[in-house]
This record gives sequence, structure tokens and C-alpha cells, in this order.
Amino acid sequence: MTQGAKATLLEVIALGPRDAEHAEAGGADRLELVTDMASDGLTPPDSVVEAVLAATDLPVRVMLRDGASFRPRDLATLTDTAKRLADAGAREFVFGFLTEDGAIDVGACRALADELAGLKWTFHRAVDHARDVLAAHAALVDLGCDTVLTAGHASGVAAGADLLRKLAVREAGPRVLVGGGLRAEQIPALREAGLDAFHVGSGVRTAGWDEPVDVAAVRRWAALTA
Repeated sequence: MTQGAKATLLEVIALGPRDAEHAEAGGADRLELVTDMASDGLTPPDSVVEAVLAATDLPVRVMLRDGASFRPRDLATLTDTAKRLADAGAREFVFGFLTEDGAIDVGACRALADELAGLKWTFHRAVDHARDVLAAHAALVDLGCDTVLTAGHASGVAAGADLLRKLAVREAGPRVLVGGGLRAEQIPALREAGLDAFHVGSGVRTAGWDEPVDVAAVRRWAALTA
């Protein structure tokens, strides 16, 4: 890493404390904690959040999402959940919502952000499903998130490469965390474009989501993205 350059980041999806331990042992820098990957990740139970926070020294970003769509089913309840998890020790979160017409739902996001004032959060891949993805990214500049998880396209990193390159050279906005169908062979070109944060889930689970994170696989990704 050159002097003054930002350290690279490898974030690994965790479903529980065993995943957290394995990801940390493999050299991950941060965790995204979720449940129900069949719905692309929902808010985990309180007991799981507490167990993961006790199992690792890594930063843990906890998903706040109560349904498979990118609209909150019950924003008031989700806000209460956010407060409860913050009171239990969670200090970083992941959320993001779209309106019915496919724009960033600024009101819903700010409701959660205000509840979590002072805490870090990621706007998740809802942004890739916006009606105008580039405009959606622009709307995040003043929203308060420090990170946006994006593939640049709803179909994944391969389809979103051009937009990812544009995001890499913009002057303002949250840090771009590349994820969504990310493959190891894509990393060199993404690094060359100036992207330095990467998010993996199935890529570190050689036996699928029913088995824990594979330590050796995390090590390979950590070496690749360093």
C-alpha cells in the first residue's frame, strides 16, 4: 500500500458466532451479520447478535431488514429493533430502502439513521435495484452512510463494472464496498480502477450456506484483496 493510501477492506457475511470466529481467523477485516440468506439477508435474532459480538473482536455490521423486498414492512418496529440492538452493544449496521417508484427512500433511511445517531452504517444492495442506479448513488452523498454495498448493477459485478469504475473516481460519497456475485478473477481489474473494499459470502463457503465460513477460503480472499 502506498503512503497515504486507504487500507483495503475485506468484509465477510456471517450467520452466527462460528462464522465470526472463522472469518477472523482467516484475516477478514469486518463482518456483515444477517440471517435468512434465502431472502438475501434479514435482521438476525438478538441472541445471535449478542453471541457474535462476544465471539469476535472484528467490527460487526448488523443487518436491519424485515422482509425480502427493499421496502420496510414495519418501519416503526424496525426502528425499535435498531435501538434495542444498539443498546445491546451493536455499533455498526446495514440497511437501505427504495420507494415504490425505485428511488432511494430518504425518509425511511433517515428514520433509522436518526435512531442510530453517531453509529456507522452501510447502505446495502438495494441501491443496485433502483430505477436509476447512478442517481441513487448520488442521493446517498448526504444520507449519512459511510459505506455503500454495490455491484453496480442488479445482476452483479460483471454487469456493473462500468458504473463501479465511475464510482471509484467520484469526489464525494460513501466508500464503495464491492459485492454481489464477486469473483476472485475480477479483483485485479477492480483494484486497478481504484476500488479497495470487497464483500464476500458464498465465496468463502465451499460447502454452501448450511456450512460455516471456511477459514482457508477467507485467507485466500484476504491475500487477494490485500
